[in-house]
Amino acid sequence: MQHTKRFGVMGMAGMLLLALLVVILLAPKAWAQSFSPRSTPASIAAAAKNNAPTQNDAATAAQGQNGAAGQNFREVVDETGRTVRIPQPALRIVSLAPSLTETIYALGLQDRLVGDTDYCDYPPEAQKKQKVGGAINPSLEEIAHLRPDVVLVTKHLNTLDTVHSLDALGIPSYATDPRNVDEIVASAKRLGEVLGAAEAGAALAEDLQRRLDALRQKIGALPPRRVLFVVWTEPLISIGKDTFIADALRRAGAVSIIDSKQDWPQVNMEEVAHLQPEVLVFAESHEETTQHLEVLATRPAWRILNAVRERNFAVISEAVNRPAPRIVTAIEELAEKLHPEAFVEKPAADKVSGNTISGAKCLCAR
Repeated sequence: MQHTKRFGVMGMAGMLLLALLVVILLAPKAWAQSFSPRSTPASIAAAAKNNAPTQNDAATAAQGQNGAAGQNFREVVDETGRTVRIPQPALRIVSLAPSLTETIYALGLQDRLVGDTDYCDYPPEAQKKQKVGGAINPSLEEIAHLRPDVVLVTKHLNTLDTVHSLDALGIPSYATDPRNVDEIVASAKRLGEVLGAAEAGAALAEDLQRRLDALRQKIGALPPRRVLFVVWTEPLISIGKDTFIADALRRAGAVSIIDSKQDWPQVNMEEVAHLQPEVLVFAESHEETTQHLEVLATRPAWRILNAVRERNFAVISEAVNRPAPRIVTAIEELAEKLHPEAFVEKPAADKVSGNTISGAKCLCAR
């Protein structure tokens, strides 16, 4: 019986990842030809400053996409450098990425979400929204039927053809492009501002930053664990050093053994055996993930790894795969599994005597 080759994103989510890899590998330059270089926290902050609501934002009265005469518009600069005119208020939103759908819910704007993709599965309520197809090939007819004020897209999942098609239909699209944890936080805050929920965006960003700061206080002084993050097993695919997942690992007190500038490098098992990671990290979205890891441990090619023979697997939330606010939860979860000693409260007697708690082991997949 053939076992699933992908650990961490099963079923529909697995198909989404595979399609995403195809898009990234085949058309990485398409957006770059028409858009400015990727955003940084500074550029997102600058956009926020430039686009902050002013008295002059009583913008153009015009016929909107949804047919409302005399509707106000506001010009904003998205995270790819595009200038976009968005109706104000934006009460009808379509999301073309699971990460953006999660962010909308985190901002408390789910009542404005009139449509999302087949792969928008979190929170569970998002599955009840009107579906517009896949993230890579959405139904433009269905999107137009929903009469959105704005369609939210993300540079590294949606295609430039989709953006151009929406432009041709007169439907505004706002693009995000977070590439690390700081940018994910800044992007969520900025999206709140663009959608008219600046206070919610600021509160969300403040809470995420507070949790990241608290985690750094706990584990910042500890040596990082050397890990291999497994995206796919056959062929073995991991993550590049400049991805948001690699940054999430660093925030959790880990460092990837793969030092590649490619976002999704295919890795030679001999190289992994030479580097000998301490822990293998998998994202989980299926109840049988642990069973699949046991199958993996029986394969000769994998048993050359000490981490496999010793069952040093860290299985964490699939949230680590999405550049959305929930990634902070995945970071906290991984940190606790890799550095359990930092999360053990010392008994009062030990605090007085100065003794330390010893013998803590990685929780990992056990």
